[in-house]
Amino acid sequence: MCLEHVREFNSGYDWFEGMTAEEILDAQGPASGWRTESPSFRPTAGVDGMPRWADYDDPLEAISARANGIKSKARRQAEMAMDGRFSREEAEALDTMGLGLDVDRKVLRRRYSELVRRYHPDRNGGDRGYEARLNKVVEAYQTLRKSRAIA
Repeated sequence: MCLEHVREFNSGYDWFEGMTAEEILDAQGPASGWRTESPSFRPTAGVDGMPRWADYDDPLEAISARANGIKSKARRQAEMAMDGRFSREEAEALDTMGLGLDVDRKVLRRRYSELVRRYHPDRNGGDRGYEARLNKVVEAYQTLRKSRAIA
């Protein structure tokens, strides 16, 4: 479109049409749209247990919580590996499954079932995007199922 036609189109377009004064003010605010979840903050974002945007009123708190979660994930993996009972692979598998050091076979099986149901493509409208997460969960379970450290 040429500039003249763009101006003509824009003159007849009202983005705020049908909105209340409060909705218009909210749409013009500096934090407008921040509550929209990015893939990493969705409830189905993965098994890493990281926070979602909707859990916070302030976007900076959400970003800080995510950064702290990443740091604590590395710390948990190091603690599990230093515990001596678990190999590095087993510690990573526990973290993938969202489990701690106090895991037993019953808890492991229950968590595995929960995550398989959550990430199976049939439960997600055939979306194959969940397939990689499901594969990680299955691999983690296979690693932990063979672990001698889990009673």
